[in-house]
Amino acid sequence: MMRENLDKARILVEALPYIQKFAGKTILIKYGGHAMIDQELKESVMLDILLLQSVGIKPVIVHGGGPEINSMLKRVGKESQFVRGLRVTDAETMEIAAMVLVGKLNTEIVSLLNKYGGKAVGLSGKDANLLMANKKPMKVTNNDGEVEEIDLGFVGEVCNVCPSIIQTLLQEGYIPVISPLAGGLNGETYNINADTAAGKIAEALKADKFLLLTDVSGVLKDVNDPESLIPTISKDDIPALIEQEVLKGGMLPKVECAVSALEGGVGSVHIIDGRIPHSILLEIFTDGGIGTMFV
Repeated sequence: MMRENLDKARILVEALPYIQKFAGKTILIKYGGHAMIDQELKESVMLDILLLQSVGIKPVIVHGGGPEINSMLKRVGKESQFVRGLRVTDAETMEIAAMVLVGKLNTEIVSLLNKYGGKAVGLSGKDANLLMANKKPMKVTNNDGEVEEIDLGFVGEVCNVCPSIIQTLLQEGYIPVISPLAGGLNGETYNINADTAAGKIAEALKADKFLLLTDVSGVLKDVNDPESLIPTISKDDIPALIEQEVLKGGMLPKVECAVSALEGGVGSVHIIDGRIPHSILLEIFTDGGIGTMFV
């Protein structure tokens, strides 16, 4: 028993400099992947977030919902299509995505945080004009080397972020939980890639840390080799990694938003494995950290 208590004390001592460093600072967490599906991991993430708040850190959550949207689309007989990691979103898909993101997932996250004693408030990017967007253009090169324009439907490109609603909630001790929808200039609803939405909000808040929870241990040189983790990536490394197809598919929006966030004033960006229990605490409060850091 004494040894266990000493181990706990050592952990707290190791965490102390980080608690002091980040007290009063904003940390944005993009919540997605398996950590949104597995019940134990869900609870682990919520407890991590509440612990952050308890030691004076201001957590903000932006959540995804890809697997749940895919599941709902299958139930209504629609196929999911993706181009460079972005979901092609027609009017019916947009309606289903909004239903799943706002009506189901957002309320579940808020309820779980509140269950454990938090004060969480659910938002979408449409609330208080938090996120405004234009239709996202997309051009790809086909097999013949010709450039084609792809219509992604109601997929938006964020053109403005108004973070005042988030700042007001943080000042009052609430935890904002945000689903990645945006308003259009004519009242449309746009689907925003959750990583991109999180990055833009992190920029607007000048967050000290931006964590992306994923289903991989970070950026891997070889996706079949978990030991090939790249711990640190600089902006200059990225073109070569894309050419080598180390960075591809769903990782591309993550990398793009990481670079944009850093250029926009975010302190650091980390892609971490949300399948590991308490991965958020491991990243923030331990000397080693986990995952890939972008600098």
